[in-house]
Amino acid sequence: MSEKPTIAILGGTGDLGSGLAKRWLAAGYSVVVGSRSAEKAQAFAKELGGAARGDDNVGAAKSADIVVLAVPFGSHEATLCEVKDAVQGKIVVDAAVPLVPPKVSVVQLPPEGSAAQIAQTLLGEGVKVVSAFHNVGATKLHAGGRADCDVLVFGNDKESRDIVIGLANEVATCGIDGGVLANSAAAEALTSVLIGINRRYKVPGAGIRITGLPTPVPQ
Repeated sequence: MSEKPTIAILGGTGDLGSGLAKRWLAAGYSVVVGSRSAEKAQAFAKELGGAARGDDNVGAAKSADIVVLAVPFGSHEATLCEVKDAVQGKIVVDAAVPLVPPKVSVVQLPPEGSAAQIAQTLLGEGVKVVSAFHNVGATKLHAGGRADCDVLVFGNDKESRDIVIGLANEVATCGIDGGVLANSAAAEALTSVLIGINRRYKVPGAGIRITGLPTPVPQ
């Protein structure tokens, strides 16, 4: 994309979604906060300021170039079905993690393999689903500056992966190409591992770093 895309964040009033919104707004992107309630999204967008506006999930998805899904796994399928028509021909970035309370620190992947694979099946081949941002602690995003961790990015379309790697570079240390969408299961599972590490070591946001790569990482 020659110009910075407009990004819709569904679940944009939540911890992860609002953290991503702050980082992308600071980097000069236009952000549409999506929520089930347009009024709630609009009120939160006013708090964010800058090039932020709010709408319901469908309206946000329609008005953006790239749609980021940052909703809890319990709302994942319903949100996908709600915006399916609005996201055709677009990149959908799925950040959902299949956490199953109360044992959220135990890996419990769905039978389909991953949340991202569920998204691709539901949305169809007219949508480029890219999976990313599972292992970025929201507290790091809200602290200001780039989060001190890497972001694994997965998708079946390399051009779409590269675009999302660019977005990851705006919010964290580095976006890393993790390969095809099926590999998203590794990052989704790792989130439960990191939650357990946070609890055992009493830290707010353990993250990951990929070592041994050239610096800077080639895109």
